[in-house]
Amino acid sequence: MQILTTATAPPLRRAGSALLSLVLAACCLSSGLFTAPAAQADEWRDKQYWLAESGITEAWEVSKGAGVKVAVIDSGVDASHPDLKGAVARGYDASGSGQPDGQKSVGVKPEHGTLVATMLAGRGHQPASASPTPTPGPPGPAPDGIIGVAPEAQILPVSTWLGSTNPSGKSDQDQIPEAVRWAVDNGAKVINISLGSTTPEWPQSWDAAFLYAEQKDVVIVAAAGNRVGGNMQVGAPATIPGVLTVAGLDRKGVASVDASSQGISIGVAAPAENLLGGLPGGGYAEWAGTSGSAPIVAGVAALIRSKWPAMSAEQVVNRIVTTAKDAGAPGKDPLYGFGVLNAEAALKDNVPEVTANPLGSIAEWIRVHRRGNLATPAPLPTTDVPSATPTLPEATVPAAEAPSQRDTAVGAAVVIGFGVLFIAIIAAAAIQLRRAAGNPALVPEEPETGAIDSVDSGRKT
Repeated sequence: MQILTTATAPPLRRAGSALLSLVLAACCLSSGLFTAPAAQADEWRDKQYWLAESGITEAWEVSKGAGVKVAVIDSGVDASHPDLKGAVARGYDASGSGQPDGQKSVGVKPEHGTLVATMLAGRGHQPASASPTPTPGPPGPAPDGIIGVAPEAQILPVSTWLGSTNPSGKSDQDQIPEAVRWAVDNGAKVINISLGSTTPEWPQSWDAAFLYAEQKDVVIVAAAGNRVGGNMQVGAPATIPGVLTVAGLDRKGVASVDASSQGISIGVAAPAENLLGGLPGGGYAEWAGTSGSAPIVAGVAALIRSKWPAMSAEQVVNRIVTTAKDAGAPGKDPLYGFGVLNAEAALKDNVPEVTANPLGSIAEWIRVHRRGNLATPAPLPTTDVPSATPTLPEATVPAAEAPSQRDTAVGAAVVIGFGVLFIAIIAAAAIQLRRAAGNPALVPEEPETGAIDSVDSGRKT
């Protein structure tokens, strides 16, 4: 399995298994989490620098996200937080260990989902001393507390248990696709996933769910992860084609060293340091990480889908990345993607239509890499599904065969034949020698050498 993390978890290591194990957010660096009295919440509003610097306040002149449901697949959302009053609908528990409505905080970072939800669709609250005064038309954002990027959008909380052993026994391979499918089936037009892993691969059990979301025209926004949390490169699900992956910026608008990551799947960059959000129970916290960058971008996607309800998910993603301010290396790069988020331009500029998602398609990826049938998305898996990484078959050793009896007989015959032949030759030679000894004519004459046997001395006798 692969473990999804929120960034205060220790760095992840790959398990020896072929499966992935996911840990709740190497995407969030929860620095200085603490509770603040509600009466002092107005000071938190003043610190939300990204609302102005990312062009969000100007984008509100066009849209505030009304009528759009945004699913927050996370650790659960505390709907009782003062800044989320009226913003959270009945959700779902994919963990099997929370409340059926997804509003119970679970897992190793139970505050994580509420932090994300308040940044995305917080509505603030009235000071305790304020007396309500009736005003015509819909009420505007309250003056105190956290105001989200899409303050009129509705949150669908989907609770998951990640980062430690789930009491229910459900793994991330079951929870994530179940959460995505539920969100799609219950009207989410945008899904925020501020969860990540340290591996770019994802279980095959996720394919059908992300394909289902693509086919149902849903925008999925995911956090790129943080180096300090172990993400030296973007990890799944932010590597899935078609997902709008968000990198993080520091207070100077430069790619954050700790609170971001890098990879070719990054689509856009947004603030990731000195962020503020709400805590379960009504408190507030300062935090950092791409877990907070993602809901900023998901909120902008909700603003667009509210302004143009008929606009396709492909066009929404294209509008966000096309209007981003180029940063880093010219063009798309692995630190900023297409550039720095510009919410005002995304809501006000004229953007040419495209025929495909500029960040790719999970359908095409499955066709090439899984070679599956895309006619009907596969049903949700009920058991762990192994990764589809190609593997070579195990080597086999041919079984030894006994030598042929025919081959053995031929070999023996050859040896015996040569032996008989050799004996016959020797015998013939012996007979020939014996015959030569009994018949001199058969002895060859010695050759003429010119020598004489005696010398005449010349004496007379």
